[in-house]
Amino acid sequence: MKRLLSFLIVLLLTISCGGDDDICESGEGTPRMKITFKKADKITTLDSVKVYVDYGVRTVDLGWSRNTDSILIPLRVDESPFTDLFIKTTKKGDSSKIRVSYTARSIYVSPGCGAKLNYENVSGQLLKATPVVKVESGQNFIQNEEKTNLYLVF
Repeated sequence: MKRLLSFLIVLLLTISCGGDDDICESGEGTPRMKITFKKADKITTLDSVKVYVDYGVRTVDLGWSRNTDSILIPLRVDESPFTDLFIKTTKKGDSSKIRVSYTARSIYVSPGCGAKLNYENVSGQLLKATPVVKVESGQNFIQNEEKTNLYLVF
């Protein structure tokens, strides 16, 4: 009898725990910004690119990406209206500084995920050139990671 009761308790706990809202696993979190690279008005693949992101408290090295035409960058999730990016293409070369400005809007997703941020009025400003020579706008809002938000021209 004790075994049956123990089994039923464990079964009830197993069934009651879990569910679709426990984990935010279907890409419902805050989306990253997509940046695509261009040379002479054509999308190009860079041999290597390194990105640093200033998140206010510290600057994070996102590492080197090799043979890529685009990258996804997480933006700040605090109250700041901008995120500063530093882009370089060689180990010893200079870094370009790009300021990405936006308006962040919090949107409720589910009990498990909580809220996520969507970014609107996204724009980029080149604060320090070389190796990047120009910043061009793409889609000016970020709701998912499919469309390019900024083009960096080299």
